[in-house]
Amino acid sequence: MAKFYKAAGVDIDLADQIVEKIKPLIKETSIPGVIGEIGGFGGLFSLTGQKYQEPVLVSGTDGVGTKLKIAFALNKHDSVGIDLVAMCVNDIITCGAKPLFFLDYISMGKLSEKVTIDLIKGIIAGCKMANCALVGGETAQMPGFYPGGEYNLAGFAVGIVERSKIIEGKEIKEGDLVVGLTSNGLHSNGFSLVRKVLFESNKYKIEDKISSFKRLLGEELLVPTKIYVQPILHISKKYKILGIAHITGGGIIENIPRVLPEGVSIQIDQKSWPKSYLFSLIQKEGNISDEEMYHTFNMGIGMVLIVHGNEVLEIIKELKLMDCDSYIIGKVIKGNKQVII
Repeated sequence: MAKFYKAAGVDIDLADQIVEKIKPLIKETSIPGVIGEIGGFGGLFSLTGQKYQEPVLVSGTDGVGTKLKIAFALNKHDSVGIDLVAMCVNDIITCGAKPLFFLDYISMGKLSEKVTIDLIKGIIAGCKMANCALVGGETAQMPGFYPGGEYNLAGFAVGIVERSKIIEGKEIKEGDLVVGLTSNGLHSNGFSLVRKVLFESNKYKIEDKISSFKRLLGEELLVPTKIYVQPILHISKKYKILGIAHITGGGIIENIPRVLPEGVSIQIDQKSWPKSYLFSLIQKEGNISDEEMYHTFNMGIGMVLIVHGNEVLEIIKELKLMDCDSYIIGKVIKGNKQVII
């Protein structure tokens, strides 16, 4: 027992106990390729048996940001674990990659068994949604570094794609259509602005009940990011997907141009999909312009696909069968890699 280290605020024995408790849960995420189990210095994954002629590994990393402040206030921590996975796997799916494995990094001032296990349960749930394995992670105890009850999260995902099937956006041309896949509200972006507009002004409290929402305001904000891996992998086997954009920080206006080739822009019809009242509430209370809203938030669209017009209705129908609502929200026009709302 490291009694002096424990007196300094680091409980190694508790950390070991937590690892033993979560090992059976982590095994539930195992997929072909996983070697060994949690506890080593590195997570092992074999590519033997993967049916690719020219496999390319794709990696992504992200966090949850100041949405964590909402989790702290509500003392609810599993959903941000889902967010952590979503923010990483949704990024790598944009180039057509199938997620293989995930690693997490959790750091907190004083180790809490309940909070840590809740976080990891959320991460495990996210990995199951993405059909990827949790192969490792790190829980860092950093006494004096975070205020009481707070922590930070980072995630790392690795996927695989056939080189010839990488989705890069090079084939996008004028006349192609834009399909927007609906979001679960804010997902994990814009929370610094949300907290300033709604809570720092003291107009609202986390526990407020607003008639337009089925949940408390804080619970509505905490709804986890939708994971689009399975629907996108499914339709990409049947249809030609020309480009995919994950609508995260920077909103619709900044993220779609990342997949556009030279010579084209995107024209978006903002009336073409339904939007949660949450966006209207934030805009009204903050007196925020439409332009800034579309620069900051996903505005109800978590992922964008650019496809040929002759396949768009079949793609929307196929997505619906997978419980993924989508709409034709715009078209490709001549331009200079811009989004015109």
